[in-house]
Amino acid sequence: MSTSSPTPSDADLVALALRGDGDAADVLVRRYYRAAFAVALGVLGNRQDAEDVCQEAFVKALDRLEDCRDPSRFAPWMMTIARNRALSYHTYRRIRETSELRPEIAEAKDSPAEDATRAELGARLEAALAGLTAVQREVVLLHDMDGWTHGQIAEALQMTEVRSRQHLFVARKLLRERLGLPMLKEYTHE
Repeated sequence: MSTSSPTPSDADLVALALRGDGDAADVLVRRYYRAAFAVALGVLGNRQDAEDVCQEAFVKALDRLEDCRDPSRFAPWMMTIARNRALSYHTYRRIRETSELRPEIAEAKDSPAEDATRAELGARLEAALAGLTAVQREVVLLHDMDGWTHGQIAEALQMTEVRSRQHLFVARKLLRERLGLPMLKEYTHE
């Protein structure tokens, strides 16, 4: 990829990728993978499914890159693809499965006790996130996990910044209640 700017714009990367520059496509994927994953996880509530859907969404997006009408708005276009793929998969899963079987496989990184504690905390957080609406999960994951601003979230999820802030406030409050955490003063890092 040959650009004079140290951080090329999305529009430049899309143009390069359309001309067959694989490095440009890789940069787009690295730049937006976490956000697309957060959107998919917000819809699906399951990490493995979200990873699969996110990968499929990027394959589809890169295959149909010429359909991105405004390359400078690649992020919202990509998040829409990720959300639509996740919604389609969610519908498919509901129809196909009567009950979800999820074997929990622990990776032995630390001690078994630390792995068990981490797995328990992860399960509690997943359960708390599952209790939120899909849009609340998307907003809290994009904002708190990936550091997106309310302006970026509003654009990607097609809502106002005020609505994004409201969803974040309610989602955090519900998460604190469900996780048994003390009420803290709300803040944003924007």
